[in-house]
Amino acid sequence: MSVTSRYREAWEGFWREAPEEQGAVFWDAEPALTAGRHLALFEAHLTDPGLAMVDLGCGNGTQTRFLADRFPRVVGVDLSAAALEHARHADPAGQAAYRLFDAVEKTEAETLHAELGDVNIYMRGVLHQAEPDDRQQLVNGIATLVGERGRAFLVELSQEAKPVLMGLAQSPSGPPPKLAPIFRHGIAPGEVADDAVPEFLRAAGLGILASGELPLITTEYGPDGTRIELPSTWVVAGRTS
Repeated sequence: MSVTSRYREAWEGFWREAPEEQGAVFWDAEPALTAGRHLALFEAHLTDPGLAMVDLGCGNGTQTRFLADRFPRVVGVDLSAAALEHARHADPAGQAAYRLFDAVEKTEAETLHAELGDVNIYMRGVLHQAEPDDRQQLVNGIATLVGERGRAFLVELSQEAKPVLMGLAQSPSGPPPKLAPIFRHGIAPGEVADDAVPEFLRAAGLGILASGELPLITTEYGPDGTRIELPSTWVVAGRTS
């Protein structure tokens, strides 16, 4: 079994088990607290807002549908067929298109680029979940998709997020209900050093146009009743020459 196959099967199991309702998954926060905030940082750097917007790692499509209200063509892509079933079920009007896609596979990225042309990309919390050996290939796929005119907005957990997650997982009462399935399916967040993301982008031929820090909002609450927020960093990337 290849690394990618193990990763895909873990996500299939997770999404087959996940409830249908929005907000039932740990990271499925309402768009006003996620993509809405990110879009305010992203839009100023788009050279062509008319390009197709690809929500890479779209999951159940909550953020995809938000983006589809704001851009003329939005495509949600994910490695998991079960995730896409959730997304399509939640989008009966077909606001966005959804398709199975593995960005690590070079030929798949090339095929999607041939179909859509240069695209803008929104990706939240995907790189740190990828297998370490796949991360550069994933960013290479992003570079293929954005081409010369597109821009990518990438949000990733910072190094400070892992101790927070581990503390929640090792709580005497066990991990919070929405975090437990992530660990149970073997997709516990990996660690990506903060300085590794710029290196992945540079190696793929992309430059950083803007960057910053912003908490990644979850749908879970701590014992004190406050919503769990995870330290994260964001970058806008694209061709710089």
